[in-house]
Amino acid sequence: MPLSRRELLAGSVAVAAFRNDTLDFVANAVAKYGSYDDARDEDFWMQIQQAFTLDRNTVNFNNGGCSPSPRIVQDALRRQIEFSNQAPSNYMWRILEPEIESVRAGLARVFKCETEEVAITRNASESLEILILGMDLHPGDEILTSILDYPRMITTIQQRERRDGVKMVQVKIPAPATSHKELLAAFENGITSKTKMIVASQVSFMNGQIFPIREIVDLGRKHGIPVVVDGAHAFVQYTFDNRDLNCDFYGTSLHKWMMAPIGTGMLYVRKNKIESVWPMMAADKTANNNIRKFEEIGTHPAANHNAIGEALTFHETIGMRRKEARLRYLRHRWTDKIVDMKNVHFYTNLDPAHSCALTTVGIQGIKTGDLAGWLLAKHGIFVTAIVNDFIDGLRISPNVYSTVQEVDRLADAMIIAATKGID
Repeated sequence: MPLSRRELLAGSVAVAAFRNDTLDFVANAVAKYGSYDDARDEDFWMQIQQAFTLDRNTVNFNNGGCSPSPRIVQDALRRQIEFSNQAPSNYMWRILEPEIESVRAGLARVFKCETEEVAITRNASESLEILILGMDLHPGDEILTSILDYPRMITTIQQRERRDGVKMVQVKIPAPATSHKELLAAFENGITSKTKMIVASQVSFMNGQIFPIREIVDLGRKHGIPVVVDGAHAFVQYTFDNRDLNCDFYGTSLHKWMMAPIGTGMLYVRKNKIESVWPMMAADKTANNNIRKFEEIGTHPAANHNAIGEALTFHETIGMRRKEARLRYLRHRWTDKIVDMKNVHFYTNLDPAHSCALTTVGIQGIKTGDLAGWLLAKHGIFVTAIVNDFIDGLRISPNVYSTVQEVDRLADAMIIAATKGID
């Protein structure tokens, strides 16, 4: 039986009360304790930590992969799924789906772009595949990328190689890099007359390396080459927006540092470039210049993208500069304790210009996979292993809900492993 108008209004009041109580809790903490320069105020951050429902028996230091959402986001997601299932065709499509426009506006506000330049996707991979697969290329054209890029993007380019006869060119990037100049030079030296697309990570998923994206974008424009920016591990990890990047194409996940529902992402395409990119799923010709053509994925839950709105509010209530300061403090709290140990090797440049929260480290003489397993089994710490021909270490990424006790637990365990070995 459909809800009556009275029941719908009552539900809305209850939802608003929950939402306001939760956000007031965080807002009051910000007003009472928080300042951009006080990342060590544990009274403040303890209250932020209470906004999450977590299993503290296992420490999640793979927020670069996926972060838990605050309670307010989980509740919005759960509530809208339940509401949708009362009468999906009516409630989901007619009532909930239009709320995507508020989310679009909110993301545009944070990224500092026009609302009509933002599409809501399911993750960074979908956003970036739309761009990599959607631009017209011809046999012999080259796509320039680096060895530090995400495997799924490499796979996407390789599919274009098989399908369209294009060629992938990967430039070598040192890990760690010592300067942004050498990163820019690597891309510049990789350009040929056949280069028709550049795919560049803003932050490498392997070691947290921050790339000079503005300069790479300018380099691409100089040569008439579109630059696709992979922002999966950058967006709202540290302070920036598209005024700093000045890019035309950008894809990111929202279930990492934005802490939105799992399976949410954002695609940015500059307005005058929308027509030049084909959507992954067919859209009507009348949508050629409409950013929403990239959202044509068939039936999907409205709840997932609508709950992004609560994640945005939570993020903005904390404040980006305050959040960045905390992430940098947590990172230095554990790295400072082991950085001078002779058998500890960092694949990440710890200079703030080169990295933020995401850091990759290894211990000589201990296999990375064994070390990751030991940390989980003996210390309840979950990290991810990055092992290839040029990086062999643990990727560690705390978030705002992480405690100093958890960070210290990691540092103490790494000291034991470096000095005494693992069982």
